[in-house]
Amino acid sequence: MKKLWKQLILLSALSCAPMFAADARMTPEERTKVLHWLEESRREFLSALDGVTEQQWKWKPAPDRWSIAEVAEHIVLAEASQFGNVSKAIASRANADWEETTKGKTAMLEAILAPRLGKAKAPERLVPKGDMTPAQVKERFEKQRVEIVRFASETDIPLKQHTLDNAFFGTLNGYQWLIYAPLHTMRHEKQIAEVKATAGYPR
Repeated sequence: MKKLWKQLILLSALSCAPMFAADARMTPEERTKVLHWLEESRREFLSALDGVTEQQWKWKPAPDRWSIAEVAEHIVLAEASQFGNVSKAIASRANADWEETTKGKTAMLEAILAPRLGKAKAPERLVPKGDMTPAQVKERFEKQRVEIVRFASETDIPLKQHTLDNAFFGTLNGYQWLIYAPLHTMRHEKQIAEVKATAGYPR
C-alpha cells in the first residue's frame, strides 16, 4: 500500500507539470524574421542618409526636436546598447520564470516599436550630441551591424531563458533584446522621414 501511495503521488506531480518545457532557443522562423528586420532596417537607414547635405544634416524642425544628425547618432548609440544588453542577459543566470515574465512581449515590441507608436524619452546615455558626420555614423553603424548579424545568424544559445529589465517594457529576454535593435532603428527611420517632410526643410 505504501508503495502504491508513492506511485500515486509521483503520478499526480507529473500530471500537474507541463509535458514539455518550451525551447528557449530561437526557432528557424524567428531567426529568419530577425535577419530580415536587420537587413531591411539597414537598407532603409543608409538610404535615408544618402544625399543628405550638411545643411540638411544639422537642420532641426524645432528647437526641441532632433535633427537628422541627432536621430542618426541616437540610432548608432542605441543599437550598441541594445546588443550589449543581449550580452548582459546571456551573462546572467537563467531565469526559471522567463516564459511568464516575458510572455506576450515579443508581439508587443513588434506592434509598438517599428510603427512608431507612443513616445519615450531617451535615457541620458543615448541622447545624441549631434557632432558625428554622416561618414562617421555610417562607419560605426556598419561595423556594429556586422557583429549583430553574425550573432543572429550563428547563435544557438537559449536566449529566451536569459532576461534583463527594460525601462519601458519591463523584463525582456535575450531574443527580445535582439529584435529590439532593428525594430528601434525602423522606428527612428520614420522620424528621419518626418524631419524631411517638415515645412522649412532645406531643399
